[in-house]
Amino acid sequence: MSPFHSITVWYNKFADFNVESLFTRKRLAGPPRSVFVHQSLPADYYDQKQRILKDHVFCTNQVITSKYTVITFLPRNLLEQFRRIANVFFLAIAILQFFSIFSTVSPGLVILPLLVVLAITAVKDGYEDIKRHQSDRAVNYSVTRVLAGEEWVNPNPMEPKSKTFVKGFKPRFRRKKGAKKTKGQSAGEVEMLEAGAPPEGIPTDPNYEDVSGIEYDDGEVVEGTEAHHILLGEGGLLHRHHSSTRPHWRLTTWEDMKVGDFVKIMNNESIPADVLICATSEEENVAFIETKNLDGETNLKSRSAVPQLTHLRTARACSDLDNTFRIDGDRPDTNLYKLNAALVLDQEDKYPIDMQQVLLRGTVLRNTDWVIGVVMYTGEDTKIVMNSGDTPSKRSKVERQMNPQVFINLIILAAMAIVCGIVDAVLEQRYFSQNAPWEFRATQDDDNPHINGLITAIYALITFQNIVPISLYISIEGVRTVQALFIYFDREMFYAKTDQPTLARSWNLSDDLGQIEYIFSDKTGTLTQNAMVFRECSIGGKAYRGDPPPDEDEEITKIEEVDISVEHLTKDKDSPGPDSASSSRPSSGGEGSHPSVDKLAVPDPKEATTVKLSNGVLQHFRDSELKADIDDASGENASNSAHARNLNGFWQTLALCHTVLTSVDRETGELEYKAQSPDEAALVQAAADVGFIFRGRDRDVLSLSTPFSDSIEQFELLNVLEFNSTRKRMSVVIRKLGDDDKRIFLLTKGADNVIFERLIRGGDEMKKATEDHLAEFASDGLRTLTLAFRVVPDEEYHEWAKRYAEASVSLDNREEQIFAISAELEHDLRLLGATAIEDRLQDGVPETIADLKIAGIKIWVATGDKLETAIAIGHSTNLIGREDNIIIIRGGDDNSRPVYSQLLGAVEEFFPESGILKEAGIHENMQTVSNPHGQYPLQRVNTGVTDIVGRDNGNRPGGTVLVVDGAALGYALADEQHKHLLLKLATQCEAVICCRVSPLQKALIVKLVKDGLGSMTLAIGDGANDVSMIQAAHVGVGISGAEGLQAVNSSDYAIAQFRFLKRLLLVHGHWSYSRNGNMIVNFFYKNIVCIGVLWWFQIYCAWSSQYVFEYTYLLFWNSFWTIAPVVVMGLFDRNVDDHVLMALPELYRHSRQGEYFTMRLFVIYMTEGLYQATVIFFFLLYTYFTNTTRTDGYNTYIYEGSTTMAIAAAMVATLFVGINISTWTSWVFWALGIEIAFIWVYTAVYSAITPSWFTTPIYGNNHYLFLSAYFWLGILFVIPLALMPRVAAKVYKFIFFPSDIDRVRYLHKLDPNRDFTRDQQNGGLKNLQRSPSSIRRQRTSFVGSRTDMSTGMRSVSHGFDFAQEDSGPALRRLQSNLSERNIERQPTKRRRMHASSLVPHFSLPRSIRRKKPPMSSPLRDELVNHDDEGHPPASPNSSQ
Repeated sequence: MSPFHSITVWYNKFADFNVESLFTRKRLAGPPRSVFVHQSLPADYYDQKQRILKDHVFCTNQVITSKYTVITFLPRNLLEQFRRIANVFFLAIAILQFFSIFSTVSPGLVILPLLVVLAITAVKDGYEDIKRHQSDRAVNYSVTRVLAGEEWVNPNPMEPKSKTFVKGFKPRFRRKKGAKKTKGQSAGEVEMLEAGAPPEGIPTDPNYEDVSGIEYDDGEVVEGTEAHHILLGEGGLLHRHHSSTRPHWRLTTWEDMKVGDFVKIMNNESIPADVLICATSEEENVAFIETKNLDGETNLKSRSAVPQLTHLRTARACSDLDNTFRIDGDRPDTNLYKLNAALVLDQEDKYPIDMQQVLLRGTVLRNTDWVIGVVMYTGEDTKIVMNSGDTPSKRSKVERQMNPQVFINLIILAAMAIVCGIVDAVLEQRYFSQNAPWEFRATQDDDNPHINGLITAIYALITFQNIVPISLYISIEGVRTVQALFIYFDREMFYAKTDQPTLARSWNLSDDLGQIEYIFSDKTGTLTQNAMVFRECSIGGKAYRGDPPPDEDEEITKIEEVDISVEHLTKDKDSPGPDSASSSRPSSGGEGSHPSVDKLAVPDPKEATTVKLSNGVLQHFRDSELKADIDDASGENASNSAHARNLNGFWQTLALCHTVLTSVDRETGELEYKAQSPDEAALVQAAADVGFIFRGRDRDVLSLSTPFSDSIEQFELLNVLEFNSTRKRMSVVIRKLGDDDKRIFLLTKGADNVIFERLIRGGDEMKKATEDHLAEFASDGLRTLTLAFRVVPDEEYHEWAKRYAEASVSLDNREEQIFAISAELEHDLRLLGATAIEDRLQDGVPETIADLKIAGIKIWVATGDKLETAIAIGHSTNLIGREDNIIIIRGGDDNSRPVYSQLLGAVEEFFPESGILKEAGIHENMQTVSNPHGQYPLQRVNTGVTDIVGRDNGNRPGGTVLVVDGAALGYALADEQHKHLLLKLATQCEAVICCRVSPLQKALIVKLVKDGLGSMTLAIGDGANDVSMIQAAHVGVGISGAEGLQAVNSSDYAIAQFRFLKRLLLVHGHWSYSRNGNMIVNFFYKNIVCIGVLWWFQIYCAWSSQYVFEYTYLLFWNSFWTIAPVVVMGLFDRNVDDHVLMALPELYRHSRQGEYFTMRLFVIYMTEGLYQATVIFFFLLYTYFTNTTRTDGYNTYIYEGSTTMAIAAAMVATLFVGINISTWTSWVFWALGIEIAFIWVYTAVYSAITPSWFTTPIYGNNHYLFLSAYFWLGILFVIPLALMPRVAAKVYKFIFFPSDIDRVRYLHKLDPNRDFTRDQQNGGLKNLQRSPSSIRRQRTSFVGSRTDMSTGMRSVSHGFDFAQEDSGPALRRLQSNLSERNIERQPTKRRRMHASSLVPHFSLPRSIRRKKPPMSSPLRDELVNHDDEGHPPASPNSSQ
């Protein structure tokens, strides 16, 4: 093993060392737990000394996310800062100077710069941690109601609370009367976005007015004496002492809650822990919660109480000693959708508990007055805390690239020190014996030249220490912080609809935005609005396409056709049914004045006459043909035809197979649906639109109005087989009530591939027609769902129900057992039809993706949709071009080709010249003549999917897009050989679409590219299922829309719309990377100039490591003389204006390819700095080596010449940085001017200080310096000579080898109003490199095609030629208003920012953003009509 490898391994271990491991310990998940209520702990819970075993002690409900305390802040922060090797180096140098032999000036002055850097970083880290402490206090000091009273004792043991050494005020929680809530995002959500608070940390105001914190719910009146004692005694708001003998609810902080406590949660309050529901305010004991902080979904979900505990409805009942029970549960688990627990009333009576009966911490109670429950898991054992995890520490690529350059400088420093030490030792050994004239007392008789050489080498480390700039790190952090503010205050990335700016949550990754090579995007909610429209359906083999959408004024709230049918269906008010209200409480709508609604009564959904448009559904569904068919099937002359039965069964399945809740708007009296997802709401809404109106659920009874019955029909809900990502289907088992037909029906909806494989044999004609319709729906980019049903015999159902009940109470593998038993009932289904729902694209998505592709960024989209839908979305978003070829890789059953065979076949057919087939090991697993034992046979098998069979794929002039489904990814990501081949194939394609993928697979494909290629990756998503993908990428972007905040809280940047990603990357990313890269190499350059002058002086001082400058010039080099220009470069430099970068995405290539910060640039700048140091030193040295420059005849003092060198070096470094700045604004002029003026003023003042004040080595220097011609002529001659190579190189490059940046800057300089969008339409940057006459004519459009590698068959892609249907409905469906790009855009003009157009933030000066356009001139007017070569502009039709 080489020494270099050992050093690399050691450094990696040092860099990866986790400081947190020294201060915190990760709490391990405990064993399965038992929670005792009114029971004593078992004897086996105690050890021999009667102490409770640690395994049975529960963690506190206190959650601490802060890093530091008052005690640990200093040591922990210093350890974190000294992980930087540069800080360790400077500390060692400072320590050396505390020894007199190495001392230069005061040791305190030497260590001051390091202390300043450490202090500034510590202040920043401390401020960030103070925000964490504030967030923790907001969480831990939130209050809730906990059972108290003398009879109540909680036996469950708890750990003691941790102390954070930060005092906090525990407030009395009281809502002020008349307080108003803001519309849209709450203030808490905005605070979470800006401060990064955890989701559950936003306290909500409970509707509670008793300042004492005491609540009685048994109806008894509190006596005066007792009430006075409660208010003033120890049993106040924040004490747990039982001052009252009566059972009551006491306000208690979250951190004081215990496992086993009874809690009472009020409407709109956050859930403080994982709580088992005992009872609710609803008669049917149902509670409604909002889970957007948990899973990103904004729709309400229902939870139900444990039936055996519903009698615990008051504090007195909860404290009754007769109500004893035990809860046996799993050990704490991260799975948000799994809980195996049981309620034990007696030793043998066990009842199942699942997630449907538990309220998780982080959710919010809605539309329910109160809930009483028992705390099961607290603090770090709750699911949301276990899932939150620590956000991975991300370091920018620039910072990683900078470390080798720092090491190179350290190696150079070490080499310089060694040379000085060796030469000094040799010289001393040579000249000591010759009695050479040394300085007085510089030598002694017992001197050892070798020891002196070692001391000289160490002293050289101090002399040349500035080769590693100590101020570089703090400057970069400061610059990145301001760049984050620029992003925040960019008005063009501000979304006015939600009042949301773009937030930079990680301040150290701004330059990574300019180097992105791969983007991984979610689809739903990211590319689409997550707002649904029911478009089409197929019923019994007949397709209903829907009527054209009406005008907006017709679509507001009135639905006359539905109203009429509803009124008709509700004429019979005496229809039999339960007397209780619906299970869904109406949402609080405030006070209204609708005359027909009784505000004091609870509205009954069965009496509502109109249906309100559901949240997440954009419009109603209308189809004249469908309405006629339903009228014919349900009229007086209705026939009992098969299609009539299919119509009734189809819409009844849509109206009954769901988990939708109903409510009645108190203001309007309209029936409203509350669904867990927008697509489910769209399905139930569509059923209501055609007359099948779901009237709500009353316990286990479903109510439905249909055109086939004059009365409301009732159905008994027997079982709900819930949907999940594994089953991909949902089923309900129902029986009709009040009818002679007692048959049991299974209604099912799900993915087409899952439903079709469970259909009964026969009906091939209807299956074929439905398959064709599904393919058409998917080709239009619609989300499809297939519906089926089955009549279940009574005997079969009862046997199945017993097995299902046993599985539901099992504590071992409950989900697996339920999954298997559910599948036993879902077979021999009869097909009803299919639905097609549109999830509309966000504004500007197609343009953004098209421009990002032009910028050279490869985009991968991960979606849960079916393959055909994913392909259609790819076309509508411009991810797949009209001339592109498509490769399809599918996993499947035994009849399809193996995934490896499909991958290899795709390479052979599409990329035979790529060299992939020549790599070793590619063919090892293939079954060929030479390898008969290969694992995968080369074969073509027809899977029966004939809708994608076609021809001529691979011959299209466009690129290639790879489409992979989740099943194929499961194989492709299973081993290294599959991964390697998949990665090789994907890198040859322009884009990749992954369909039917799980959240884990999203993260795996990001890691595949990130680790396999080492490319810069960005992941963007909006939901909780995107968190793993966001955290796995180099840069994570969360969309802060209507899907909650979990993705945003895990991201590095938060944007409101996908289209803002273009500006974030192409403008801010490009600017930040070019600024930071340029600033760093200029930082290294300016230091080598200073060190170079010192180095050349060693030749003339016997290599004794002496300074040529007066020490303060060296001390202030990085802090005063040269710091401002490089910082201004990092803040305000702009190589291209923003509107040009937006108009010409191809310019991002320079940034993406890492051209602004490379080792080559580092070497060039270091070499140039050494050249300039050589010119400055030797020219001025030989200038002052002549006869004396003084008029009095005395010899020249060393500091006369060296001060000239210092001033010249500072001016050269300052002007050199100015030459490298692309845009000179007022900030640049100020920075360069102030630096040059500063060193001149300092020299004059410092030289004039008399010894009566304090002694200086250069007192009186100004008298000789400023009167010397050598001084003035030397500076005037050295500066141009030193800068000449850089100026000559820039001029030569601009004239003979101009880059795209140079060309665009020149054109923009000539014509500030030039329309670069027209240049993009006329061929982009290629058009700027040649005359317009050579631009190729527009190519004939081709229709793309695709090849299914699982079947080996080709298909022509139909339905994607959007240009031929510019005014057709497909284009309007698939593209938003902003997505309709005109061929000829309006010229790009400079935008004048108005203060009233955005939130009241400060705006950046115009000089920072872009140059001011000059006044009109004949030259500019001429250039408007002619390009840079004198040709008139080409017609827009000549592009492409």
